Parts: sequence; structure tokens; C-alpha cells
Amino acid sequence: MLAGIHATWEFESDALVIRFDRGNRAPRLFGVLRERRVPHEALASVTLSPGKRGTVVLHAVPRPGADPLMEAAAGQLSENCDPYRLVLPADRETLAEYYRDELRGAVGPGTGAAYSDDPSDGGEVTPADRFLVAPPQGPQSFKAYDGKASFDGQSEVSFRWSWTGASSEKWKAGDQFFHVRDLCGVEWRSPDVLDGHLRLVPRGGEPRAPQPDRDPASVVFGLGYGPVHLSLPFAAAVLAAIRTSDRVPARTAAAPGAVAERIRHLGELHQAGLVTDEEFSAKKAELLAEL
Repeated sequence: MLAGIHATWEFESDALVIRFDRGNRAPRLFGVLRERRVPHEALASVTLSPGKRGTVVLHAVPRPGADPLMEAAAGQLSENCDPYRLVLPADRETLAEYYRDELRGAVGPGTGAAYSDDPSDGGEVTPADRFLVAPPQGPQSFKAYDGKASFDGQSEVSFRWSWTGASSEKWKAGDQFFHVRDLCGVEWRSPDVLDGHLRLVPRGGEPRAPQPDRDPASVVFGLGYGPVHLSLPFAAAVLAAIRTSDRVPARTAAAPGAVAERIRHLGELHQAGLVTDEEFSAKKAELLAEL
């Protein structure tokens, strides 16, 4: 066991177990993740480098395609929020070197691991053909600027628009319900940047609207909306469900209750004059076809 700042690493015979602190000073993402079991085959490299203010950093880097959380993050996480970095006091460097070497020996050559401590010396790493690290479990939800995003933890994602934030295009489209089998990916752009958003990528669907605030397959972030510790685990869980569904051949029909709710909402928009007669008829027929 190796205890560092905000996390503790435990070394099993076939995996690295990372347990995160949940204190006030720990990144909120760590408090949500709590614990992660990383099989050795999921790792590409293990490095040790000087840190800030009298610390050293032990860094285990996952293989591309091995961890849904890091795939969804797509390199946008800050160093402080990287769940694979263990920060230690500099006086524990010798101990950190020992564990680095032990972990390197456990990873083995099958992954094409790059062992150099020189960040510029990147060797070829074999991408994983499936996720090897478990995604965040259970139902997920968060408030975006223009609505609420929910995922049941298995098969359905929903976006329910807010009266104050959603664009007219989204209100006309109505609340959105997506089966993961109809999706091929998730695009997460950090709320720490100006155009932060979460967008679902349809499988063979119509071209998306260029702006996320007009695309009914996306929710947009804002100050206090879609924070990293909620929206990123959400994106990772949905992405993992999409990859799992790729291995399941048949598609089930939409739940009648969900379709009825969407038709009811469409009727409200029609009565309010936000949807024309033609748009109402076409959309209603489309919803009924999902049954």
C-alpha cells in the first residue's frame, strides 16, 4: 500500500486499486469515483517525476481505449483531477521508485508499454480493444444550463429542457429520449471552457446542428452547470453502455410510457403555438413508429 495526497494505491497480483480521499481539499471528482480497480493489462506506462513544492508524482497511464472515463475526458482533465497521478512527499521518493519498478514488472510487455520517465520518449502502445476499467455504476444525472440530463445506468438517456435556458429549437423538438443502441459515441467538452457541453452522437442519424445550444442531442454547460465531477462520470457511463450495446444484436421497442409522455409534451407545444400543425403531425407519427 502506498498512501499519497488525496489517494492511496494498493497493489494486487493482477491489478492496481486506487482509493480516493473524500476530504474538503480533494478534487470533487475523486469523491465521486471513490475507488477504481485498474487491471495491469489496462496500463501503458508508469513514470516517476518531480512534482511541485517538495513532492514527487507517481503516474500510471492507461492504454488508449482501456478506461471509459479517460476516453470521455479526451485529455481535458487538469493534472489535479487526473485519477492516475499519486502525489507523494519528496522524502518518499525511494519508496515510490520501488513501487514504480514493481508495477512496471507486473504490467509486462503484452501491452506495448512505454516505461521511460522522459515524457518526450513515448513508445508505441497497443490500444485496448475493449474497456478494461469499470465505468461509474448506477443511474447518473446532472443539471445543465438548458435542462437536466439523466441516464438510467443501462439503456436510456434523457434530456428534459428547462424553461429558462433551452433554445427554441430544443423546445420545438421536445424532451429527448435516446436508447444507447441508437448512439455511436459521446462528445464531452469540459465545463471549464467557454463552449462546454455534452453531446450524444447518433448512429447514422441526420447531421447535427453546428451549435450545441441548438442541437437536441446535446446539453450545454455554464457557470455551476454540468460540473466535471458530475458530467464526466455521466459521459463515461453512457459511453461504456454504448460500447456494450454494440455486442447486443437486437433492439427493443421504446417504452409506451415514455412515448406517451413525449406526445403529451408535443401537444403542449402545439397548443402554445410553438409547433405548427404539420410539425405536430409529423413528429407524432415519428413517435408512434417507435412503439
